[in-house]
Amino acid sequence: MNSKLLLNPNKLVKFLMKPASEFRKADLIKYVKENGIQMVKFMYPAEDNRLKSLNFVINSEEYLDSILTFGERVDGSSLFPSFIEAGNSDLYVVPRYSTAFEDPFSEIPTLTLLASFFDKDGQPFRSSPEYALRKAYEEFKKETGMEFHAMGELEYYVIAEDPGLFHASDQKGYHESAPFAKFNDFRIECMSLIAQAGGQIKYGHNEVGNFTIDGKIYEQNEIEFLPVSAIEAADHLMIAKWIIRTLGAQKGYDVTFAPKITAGKAGSGLHIHFRIMKDGKNMMIEDNALSDTAKRAIAGILKQADAITAMGNKVPTSYLRLVPHQEAPTSICWGDRNRSVLVRVPLGWTGKNDMCALANPLETAEESVLPEKQTVELRSADCSADIYQLLAAMIVAARTGFEMENALDFAADTYVNVNIHNDENKEKLNKLESLPDSCDASANALEKKRGVFEAKEVFNPALINGILKKLRAYDDRNLRKSTSENPKKMMEVVKKYWHCG
Repeated sequence: MNSKLLLNPNKLVKFLMKPASEFRKADLIKYVKENGIQMVKFMYPAEDNRLKSLNFVINSEEYLDSILTFGERVDGSSLFPSFIEAGNSDLYVVPRYSTAFEDPFSEIPTLTLLASFFDKDGQPFRSSPEYALRKAYEEFKKETGMEFHAMGELEYYVIAEDPGLFHASDQKGYHESAPFAKFNDFRIECMSLIAQAGGQIKYGHNEVGNFTIDGKIYEQNEIEFLPVSAIEAADHLMIAKWIIRTLGAQKGYDVTFAPKITAGKAGSGLHIHFRIMKDGKNMMIEDNALSDTAKRAIAGILKQADAITAMGNKVPTSYLRLVPHQEAPTSICWGDRNRSVLVRVPLGWTGKNDMCALANPLETAEESVLPEKQTVELRSADCSADIYQLLAAMIVAARTGFEMENALDFAADTYVNVNIHNDENKEKLNKLESLPDSCDASANALEKKRGVFEAKEVFNPALINGILKKLRAYDDRNLRKSTSENPKKMMEVVKKYWHCG
């Protein structure tokens, strides 16, 4: 018996004794019949970057087979109002069996699956962000012979009444434990439910943000995932956001993924780590150092970084987070273990010492290098992002790095090994390009570079037009300046986008 499958938290994996990637329709029907499942639910992302739901009552095996095979019709103009007109709006939603899990919140036993969009001809809907991600992933593999893996760092705040005991230090909540941390148990329960739904979790912890205002505690937490294919990574993040919010609502907590909370306090990001794989080998490392493959991918992402914000920073408050001295990037550069840069190369277990044996003298020293763990992190995005668009844009940008003749020179020119916000580094800072400072500026960057993302039919022009339309509608080009001069106005804007994405 496969012990790896027995340890998997997903009930379907344990019951069927096969990985989710191998689920077939017959498997799901078997699970439904033998586990008392009474309902099926499809979930799918819409333009507001939230999962939508469609519920079915199972009234016969024939009906169950029908919905799992053919899906159902939905109104695309309501789901994607920026680029689908009401006069020609019907879409199909068809479930993806590998995403199946048992709904942890439904009192009636329910099988839940993520679904993909198809057009009137039964073809994948090309303006769907999920399609863009799949196409980007396929083209990257086709052009480079490698696969793009990703994982997210999901940051969020939990807000509840202040119990008045054991206050954590303001803005010093990093890895805090109870009793100073108030919501560790909530985070642990979220992690358990996300894992049951198929999410591949690495760990969870308290983050820096921790403060009290008007009798309420604001505590920042983070759940970080393991690297998987970029398509799986997007699905896991979408399900995780839904679970965290739903469980928070059940417990009476306000939970927000908003990029900005209040002036002078840590905002929440959605840092995306990536690695490039070939035949099971991590290509980011060569001879225990960052490889040219990694540097080319970094160069491509930096070259398109201003346009990527159009997918990863979708609301005006996104740009109130991207300011100096808040562990958020402002300039287009990269570096090792440096939290002031846009792209960071974290520690990667490439040292020669066996730390396990040093920490545990009874253990025999062994080879300690583990290059498979090396990732590179993009730090600009937040949870207002359309996660599918964001990962698709990152993959497209990384691919262009392999097409740039001067990619390695560009990588060298944009590398920094200092905190660029320190006064003594102003000369270096002035040589770097800056990230956009508003939704409007992000739209302008994407407009100039849209050909990069539309190439190879990854991003449909209609999708790009919809992104531009929505970003420009905010008319926020002067918001950063006006809110810096008026804290009251900042809080009005923050509240407006409190539950973005």
